[in-house]
Amino acid sequence: MYNQEKIKPYEQQGKKGEQVERMFDNIASTYDKLNHRLSWNIDKGWRRKAIKNLAPFHPKSILDIATGTGDFAIMMAEYLNPDKLIGGDISTGMMEIGKQKAIQKGLSDIISFSREDCMNLSFADNSFDAVTAAFGIRNFENLDKGLKEMHRVLKPDGHLCIVELTSPVRFPMKQLFHIYSHSILPLYGRLISKDASAYSYLTATIEAFPQGEQMIEILSNAGFKKSEFKRLTCGICTLYFATK
Repeated sequence: MYNQEKIKPYEQQGKKGEQVERMFDNIASTYDKLNHRLSWNIDKGWRRKAIKNLAPFHPKSILDIATGTGDFAIMMAEYLNPDKLIGGDISTGMMEIGKQKAIQKGLSDIISFSREDCMNLSFADNSFDAVTAAFGIRNFENLDKGLKEMHRVLKPDGHLCIVELTSPVRFPMKQLFHIYSHSILPLYGRLISKDASAYSYLTATIEAFPQGEQMIEILSNAGFKKSEFKRLTCGICTLYFATK
């Protein structure tokens, strides 16, 4: 078990997955506003970089795991023009917002949403040209099992694209990010979302999550080949790209 798998949003007994579902249902209505403000909208650029990695392969069927309110799914539908894109998430509250956004964008004929447990996806083997996840895999109850499920539903030679928040490793960004993530982020998140635990939990998972070379080894153990990573914005975010 990796360190982030031991971290739960709330201290009481219960599975991490159940607590993560409740947490995201609680903060769904304010999630988009907070997400963009807390990253100064840089998160949109991180998603675009991920899409540029997928674009040369022209994926026609895409599964977006931990899709949340659908920002990444919508951006991929607009830029990549797939035939179908399924956004999967454990939080129905987050996906309800995503559905409305897809309708407003005129993309509901391409994008659909499905309540999915990332530990046990409902899709058949070899179903998708690409599987993606933006800012979600650090919430997996079991990272190895979740990645193996993502590998399973990918077609042979299909591509995995992950965008995840990470802790910078170099001075001075390492120190600045520590101050920001431990003071400003939880305080602002608490004021806007009214969930005192949510943004403290998210900070803890960022610090505990495997990153860089360690994550590449984990991807390899899950069955992926040609795994690579690129740190973005001084290491605040990392892009992982791998092939089945």
